[in-house]
Amino acid sequence: MKARRLQDIEEYIHSRKNVTLDELCSAFDVSKNTIRRDINQILRKGSIEKVYGGVVSAAELVPFENRNVKHQNEKAEIGRIAAGYVEENDLIFIDSGTTTCNMIDYLDPDKHLTILTNSLDVINGAAGMPNVNLLVLGSTYKRKTRSFVGVDDVRTLEKYNVNKAFMSATGVSLVHGLTNSDLLEYEIKKSIAGRAERLVLLADTSKFGRSTLLTYASFSDLDVLVTSRELPQEYLEACRSNGISLRHA
Repeated sequence: MKARRLQDIEEYIHSRKNVTLDELCSAFDVSKNTIRRDINQILRKGSIEKVYGGVVSAAELVPFENRNVKHQNEKAEIGRIAAGYVEENDLIFIDSGTTTCNMIDYLDPDKHLTILTNSLDVINGAAGMPNVNLLVLGSTYKRKTRSFVGVDDVRTLEKYNVNKAFMSATGVSLVHGLTNSDLLEYEIKKSIAGRAERLVLLADTSKFGRSTLLTYASFSDLDVLVTSRELPQEYLEACRSNGISLRHA
């Protein structure tokens, strides 16, 4: 019961970004001493931070350029493994994010393919690849995530027959699925995830057991999960029961 409560508390914090101890006591019907002990245990994971009177999701405190440094070796290896799923003449979507952008360094330059993306880093990398047909999504540049967001009509995404979508997520939860916190990014993610023939998630283990505001796909929708280290048992069981191919960096 305690392990489940800890996971629920952590997901609650990530979904609301900033919560007080009193709010947590009320939401989980426990004493303030119990909440303090639970928070101290969750703090060891580094996924939340204490502030005056409460706690905040650590994801809200770390800018993109600093997030790119954390777990960088793991993220690069995840990108290398994911790039191995790309085949000749594929039409792929590469999501914005500090893990997915590593794929571009490992793509075979001799392969002919089409890349659909809203990531500035992927755009810059693919621009110099002569065999790549590059399609860019989004009308507005979001500096915080180095991505383009905003599609005037999300139905325009329906014209793309995406073979494989290589996705990122701010949080990955069995209950809430693949989540992010930006509404404009969410529209692109949800549309692409719903149309892709194969859905591939690139996520280091720091993303698991947490969720943010918006769910763009269920965990069971995944075809391939590429991550950095051994996952908790419940995620391993979910991969087996849903036929999800699991790859470790």
